[in-house]
Amino acid sequence: MKVLIGVCIIVILTVTGFIFFNHSKKDNIKTYNIKTYIYEAEAGILNGPTISKKGNGYSGKGYVTDFKQNQDSVIFKANINSAGVYRLKIGYRLPLGFGKKKTNLSINGQSAIEIELPESKAFTESINQKVLLNKGENIIQFTSGWGHYDLDYIKLDSIAPEERNQQLVNPKATKETQSLMNFLVKNYSHKIISGQQNISEVDWIYKNVGKKPAIVGFDFLDYSPSRVQRGSMTNQVEEAIKWSEQGGIVTFSWHWNAPKDLIDKPGKEWKRGFYTNATTFDIAYAMKHPKSKDYQLLLRDIDAIAVQMKRLQKENVPVLFRPLHEAEGGWFWWGAKGSEPAKELYKLMYNRLTDYHHINNLIWVWNSVSEDWYPGDKYVDIVSYDSYPGNGDYGTVNDKYEQLKTLVNNQKLVTLSENGSIPNPNLLSTYQISWSWFLTWDSFIRDKNSLSHVKEVYNNPYVITLEDLPDLN
Repeated sequence: MKVLIGVCIIVILTVTGFIFFNHSKKDNIKTYNIKTYIYEAEAGILNGPTISKKGNGYSGKGYVTDFKQNQDSVIFKANINSAGVYRLKIGYRLPLGFGKKKTNLSINGQSAIEIELPESKAFTESINQKVLLNKGENIIQFTSGWGHYDLDYIKLDSIAPEERNQQLVNPKATKETQSLMNFLVKNYSHKIISGQQNISEVDWIYKNVGKKPAIVGFDFLDYSPSRVQRGSMTNQVEEAIKWSEQGGIVTFSWHWNAPKDLIDKPGKEWKRGFYTNATTFDIAYAMKHPKSKDYQLLLRDIDAIAVQMKRLQKENVPVLFRPLHEAEGGWFWWGAKGSEPAKELYKLMYNRLTDYHHINNLIWVWNSVSEDWYPGDKYVDIVSYDSYPGNGDYGTVNDKYEQLKTLVNNQKLVTLSENGSIPNPNLLSTYQISWSWFLTWDSFIRDKNSLSHVKEVYNNPYVITLEDLPDLN
């Protein structure tokens, strides 16, 4: 969202400064009041740590250091004019050589949460952490955690309504595809859309809950030529068309079996050919040698998937398409050689499908929080993260949400493209953590979630199910 800073009034409070911004959006005649509170650590209540003025780059009259014991802490008394959700950032420094560390944050006596602090030689700010604050005094406490860091200040920003660009990266997108994107954008920050990978699991949800998810995930896996050559067959496209006819939203991933060089030994069978350890196919070599057989096989495979996409396009089925997922993990061959080959392959796929095959029913979803792996705004409509916390952990995944927003400068939708445990919708609503949708992976709907939780999720007014979807055509 483009904004203009109109007015800036500074009022000095007892502990810190209070800054008021009037943000107005040019093209929508809307005004948002953004309030920022900054509290200096050296003015807080110290239990163990000490104040230092060594070095430079810190704000105020110093910073707090020497977190040596587990219970060493700094307490801030934050006086807030209006109750609500705020973004909290930590001004800190973490000398190089210690690795990333964590500090423990507690608000008004609630259970502490861990906040990760990456290494930084100079004073910097942490990524946003959303916190719920009361009107009046709030007790914000940082306890040592892993230590080794210097604490400079905390910053609290009130939150304006979030809006996103509706224009797809493919200007020739079909009207059905643009209609789906319009719905996603309109719904964003208001509700979360339910999703489930594997149509057979939808039957389980409906049998036990009485509702169906709005999105179902399918896979181009068995359309990969190296699998078809070995006899693989699938009806994923037919199932996706049927789901769309019911009014549902379709998303596709592609567990792309390597084009060649499958090891095909026990534990590394050809069916596991999308894993790095089951193939010797070298994506870096292929991308550097466009005249090579390996590069031509990449095109062959993309063209094979294009055949299936054209079937979907002919049936007016828009697709949330998430290729090369989890690349930065390295466990899939397309990410095994680092970020550059993976990004180049993604761009090749985009250009091949869009410009060569004229496939215009795709909304392009990128699946990484890392700036190094991001292929660029002109190739991506939505950014995403795959979340697999422990069983029964129904947290909001706020840290990855904020990382994704930072990655795209808050201009694109962010979503949970895969999840084990489903985040608590009430917490998402309370803390204004606006994942566009969630997509529970296969049997994890039963293995990672209690039935009572699944029922609570699917009956929560913050969650959109199939029955709630409008006619997107």
